[in-house]
Amino acid sequence: MDKFVRKQISTEKNERKLRNDRISKRCFMAAAFLSASAIIVILLFVGIKGIAPFLPGYANGQVNAVDFLLGTTWRQDQGIYGVGYIIINTLISSFGALLLAFPISVLTALFIAKIAPKSISQIMSTVVELLASIPSVVYGVFAAGSITALVKMLASQLGIVTAGGSSLLAVILLLAIMIFPTITSMAVTAIRSVDKEMELGSLALGATQTQTNFKVILTSAKSGIFAGAILGIGRAFGEATAVAMVAGNKLMGPTFDLFDITRTLTSTMLAGLKETTGLDYDIRFSVGIVLMAVILVSNFVLNQMKKKVGNQS
Repeated sequence: MDKFVRKQISTEKNERKLRNDRISKRCFMAAAFLSASAIIVILLFVGIKGIAPFLPGYANGQVNAVDFLLGTTWRQDQGIYGVGYIIINTLISSFGALLLAFPISVLTALFIAKIAPKSISQIMSTVVELLASIPSVVYGVFAAGSITALVKMLASQLGIVTAGGSSLLAVILLLAIMIFPTITSMAVTAIRSVDKEMELGSLALGATQTQTNFKVILTSAKSGIFAGAILGIGRAFGEATAVAMVAGNKLMGPTFDLFDITRTLTSTMLAGLKETTGLDYDIRFSVGIVLMAVILVSNFVLNQMKKKVGNQS
């Protein structure tokens, strides 16, 4: 009898666990569905508003899609909207920032994870986390007051006149600072996840600590480090407020001169967004579609590169 009761109690417990598992699974599915629904709603809203200016029946004046995508002039006061040069400017500024921030971030992460004493490592980790939590507008105010002054001083030393320091170089420096904590945090996590036995094995074979750090640890963590670079470039693409404060919003381009003003897709969406109806308002959503396409293509290319990097021995 006692055996039967214990068996029945055990069965009830198992059924209760299974029931809790089913409830948890449904909760997780509901959360995932809610997140996916939000993304779909945003995409639909931006897509509908952004495509409208190119449709024949648009009430505020149809825009030619080819001229929009390949245009080299943006003059909203004249009804000229071309984002071709803005796409190029966005790619130059974002990848320029990545090129500048990536090596500094990786070396900083290596110092935090493997070289620095524990107390200094904790302080440095806190500093990186604080940098990641600073609002964009604060970075923008800092850039407008300090980075532009630095660029202006550098330009004056070279005999170049700038628009008060607002320039492509100022944007690159600003974005490099902003994506630095993202890449560093991911790199620290990737480096710390490397098997300790690999490091000890390298040292046992006669390699120095520096050789081990660069040839074993960084090589083993390269996939995770590259993932941090992808997240960093994503933030660079999406930054608007801070960039708009130092870009200068050039009316035509593209911009290849580091000391010349520039314009990015996000700053274009932000600048002049005063109306809530009409062509000038809806065309900002068209720029948003282009921005999402640029991010999608860039992430696809970088992820393909990440797979190749990760598969290399």
